[in-house]
Amino acid sequence: MRGVDLHKLRTHCIRCGECCMKSSPTLQANDLPLVRGGFLRMEQLYTIRQGEMVRDNVHGGIVPADQEMIKVRESKVRKGYCIFYDEEKKACAIYEKRPAQCAALKCWDPSEFMEVYGSPKLHRQDVIESGVFLGLMEEQEKRCSYALLQEHVSRIPEDGEKAVESLLDLLKFDFHLRPFLVQKLGLRQEETDFFFGRPLIETIVGFGLKVQRQADGGFLLTRSNTKTTGRG
Repeated sequence: MRGVDLHKLRTHCIRCGECCMKSSPTLQANDLPLVRGGFLRMEQLYTIRQGEMVRDNVHGGIVPADQEMIKVRESKVRKGYCIFYDEEKKACAIYEKRPAQCAALKCWDPSEFMEVYGSPKLHRQDVIESGVFLGLMEEQEKRCSYALLQEHVSRIPEDGEKAVESLLDLLKFDFHLRPFLVQKLGLRQEETDFFFGRPLIETIVGFGLKVQRQADGGFLLTRSNTKTTGRG
């Protein structure tokens, strides 16, 4: 069978688990009932904000996200594995209530998936009703957008320490916002990645930089050889 694409020979799912082990799904707008109904909880999700550097699993390459996306978390133990994939049973733990992308994915015929993929994505504003949280998200975006982060990064060669200080101020605001709101509003730590996206001190690696925490709690900004850890 050398040179033959085995996917093209399939006509049904053989439960190999390959799709569940490569990445977790992005939620589409019609997945809203899964979140509203509690089948997908906020601590099981995270937000990719517009401009974040991500791996495009459909077209390939590392690209800035052209819009906000909400994704199901991936395993901390098995990189890339959807948290709902049961490797022992080779089955989805939420199969009957799985997201639209998962229901449409057929490795032998991508047409249905591509149709779903091109439909509107679910956004945080579709889910969150609290004016307090919406206001906090707006403030974070104003002070810590990826467009602003990219601007500071691009100015480092010209402005040097001044651009680095501006960048560090942005990173510190995003970093300290999370535990503050956990304490003040009773959020669970795991939910902050849904409300505010992943911490910038982690995702900045996609811009060729990394943050090292110092013994005194300060941040040290250095170059990184890793392009990105994000997935879209």
